[in-house]
Amino acid sequence: MIKTIITLLGGFLLIESTESASSPPQIPNNSIDKIVVYKTKRQLELRCNDRIIKTYRIALGKNPIGHKQRQGDYKTPEGIYKISGKNPNSKFHKSLRISYPNEQDLLCAQENCVHPGGDVMIHGLDKKSSWIGKAHANRDWTQGCIAVSNDEIEEIYSATKTGAVIQINA
Repeated sequence: MIKTIITLLGGFLLIESTESASSPPQIPNNSIDKIVVYKTKRQLELRCNDRIIKTYRIALGKNPIGHKQRQGDYKTPEGIYKISGKNPNSKFHKSLRISYPNEQDLLCAQENCVHPGGDVMIHGLDKKSSWIGKAHANRDWTQGCIAVSNDEIEEIYSATKTGAVIQINA
């Protein structure tokens, strides 16, 4: 039996589903070797040996169309990067660092006399917003990061290897 609850709180439409069946099996720790993001679909896929393991809805930077060009443009980068680190004590619950900017990004920023920005992460929600849960993905709100709910970042954080490839598509 599936129960659906729809609530409007603070401008966010909350849709919660609860199932009476047992929860799905957990993804083994450090088993994810690739993450694929589709910005236009607002979707993140976890992959192991190029097999899709799980898909999540995401929120992006406030100005999501196009590749990140400079600090403060509110764009989420596009291209192939690595998960270069993990922060268990992030302001946004937990986070996975994306290796932006890469050499090409640095060269482009230098040619345009701008700072490329940095600190691009996959992260959860801060303490004051954690109540929103998955409804956070109803609008783009980050400064250029990829956001998921706190429950989702817990799962993604545990499952993803440092050094995993992240491919961010338009």
